Amino acid sequence: MAMAGCALLFLIIWVHLMRSLDNAAASFSANKPYIGKFYDCVNNTCILSKFPVSEMYNNQASGSIDVCRLTCGLYGALWPRPTIKTEIKQSIIQFGYENIKLNLSSVEDELGKQYINEAYQVFLDSLGNLCKPRCNPYANSVTIFVSNTSSFEYLKWTTNEKYDLSIVTEGDQINVKITAQTVYGVRHGMETLRQLITSYGSKELGYNLVIATEVNISDRPVYSHRGFMLDTSRHFFSMSKIKKTIDAMGHSKLNVFHWHVTDSHSFPLDLPSVPLMFKYGSYSPEQKYSYDEIKDLMRYALVRGVRIIIEIDSPAHAGNGWQWGKSEGFGDLAVCVDKNPWRKYCVQPPCGQLNPINNNTYFWLGNLYKDIISLLPQGEAFHMGGDEVAINCWNTTDQIVNWMKSKNKDLSENSFYELWSDFHIQALKAFDKKAGDSNSNIIVWSSGLTEPSIIQKHLDNNRFIIEEWESSTAAAQLTELGYKVIVATKEFYYLDHGFWPPTNYHSWKLIYETKLPIVNNTHLILGAETCMWSEYVDENSVDFKIWPRTAALAERLWSNPKTRAQTAEYRLLQHNERLLKLGIKPDAIMPEWCYDREGECKLET
Repeated sequence: MAMAGCALLFLIIWVHLMRSLDNAAASFSANKPYIGKFYDCVNNTCILSKFPVSEMYNNQASGSIDVCRLTCGLYGALWPRPTIKTEIKQSIIQFGYENIKLNLSSVEDELGKQYINEAYQVFLDSLGNLCKPRCNPYANSVTIFVSNTSSFEYLKWTTNEKYDLSIVTEGDQINVKITAQTVYGVRHGMETLRQLITSYGSKELGYNLVIATEVNISDRPVYSHRGFMLDTSRHFFSMSKIKKTIDAMGHSKLNVFHWHVTDSHSFPLDLPSVPLMFKYGSYSPEQKYSYDEIKDLMRYALVRGVRIIIEIDSPAHAGNGWQWGKSEGFGDLAVCVDKNPWRKYCVQPPCGQLNPINNNTYFWLGNLYKDIISLLPQGEAFHMGGDEVAINCWNTTDQIVNWMKSKNKDLSENSFYELWSDFHIQALKAFDKKAGDSNSNIIVWSSGLTEPSIIQKHLDNNRFIIEEWESSTAAAQLTELGYKVIVATKEFYYLDHGFWPPTNYHSWKLIYETKLPIVNNTHLILGAETCMWSEYVDENSVDFKIWPRTAALAERLWSNPKTRAQTAEYRLLQHNERLLKLGIKPDAIMPEWCYDREGECKLET
């Protein structure tokens, strides 16, 4: 009985204790001193605060960190930051997605109107991503007045991409004015406008759109070539993944998609004049890029401010896709295809190198060029590859060795360099014959042939642009010789590095802070690009390797900032959030705890 009495007493005490805790919790819940989070812009930093209920602002937008960052700091949440003038005051207003209008009354060129309307639809789709599944209606309206002064032309290195943007409010009417010489300047202005808009709310209650209301921006890029290269030979990438990547490029104001579409591993191009190349070179009948798909991609990219430069690597990095020559009566178009041991004949398996002494090689190259050129704007640049020729492939191929001897040439390295140089001359003739245009720029990778001490013997600086991947010093030296240069040095811009030994990972901060070579003839450094070689990446894992590191290069090339990466960290964080809304999955750049505690995590600069 004594034990039963103790147990009963313990039960009574426990019940009273639980009731007391419940009452305390209910009391705390009913009278809690803080609700949610509130962010205030203090000294250009969004500071997290907690306010008593009695002091909480009526405008719930004030509690959003995205809204705070929209106007906080000199550049708000813009990426890349503008270069000429930036005025963003801490003033926002809500508006309705259904009340956005485009006014093209000042645009006379019909092709220009068509382009701007397509770019405007991209802008609207991007805004719609801010408030999925539902944008809440609101009476305030936005009208975008566009003015541009030149007729439509295709994007080039000489294109004027400058724009001016202003936002003013008159009652419930928000007027946006975008002025530019070209449609690409207009497109950039729309992208900046997109970044001056954000949302707050919830999936249950819907999202509300807000826009910065007192804005004046004048902006233009520092470098004309702001690029990204994707290798789709070592792994095949679907067209939808390529388009997603181009979406992200457009939102970052990158303007060149360098498409390394073929290599010794595969030939995924299904083109009408060279059908056997795809038949012999594709991974499967489904893994292909058809003529119509490429044509569609060209327009898709252009509307997002991106031109596409296609690369057909040669004479090295050419194997699968070229095996059919002998069986079809054209002789060996390529040699050393799949030859082993591969380390003796190429830099990585599978080996393959075009046959420079077979005239049929240039005939079929010409047909290949013809199909690709027909997809490109008149005069568009073309990338012929040109790197990593393995002399030991050619000088162990009997037909080439015998040909060299018949021409009274020795088998020295210099003689094979002459053969390599002659290949480029013959390939260029085939290109010009099929293109009907001898003014197009031809890009080649840096190589033994482009060494500053010998390049002038082999490559004409009026036709050839050098993409320098080995040395920034060599890039500067080449400009002194009059060559235009695209910088893609592996120590900074190879995105595959760090994922295989003995390479090192290049962080977004390193890419951001790496300045392009300083040269006397500044116009000869066209710009730079990051390179995503695909030995160790496919479309399921590519996003976090590209982004946000390529976005870091975007600001370097657009703005050429003098400040350190730390000052850009939270703007890049907001850009990451925009990429997420696009369906891109960028890499994380800081702990989640720091996302809404900028004042506590922001490093001294």
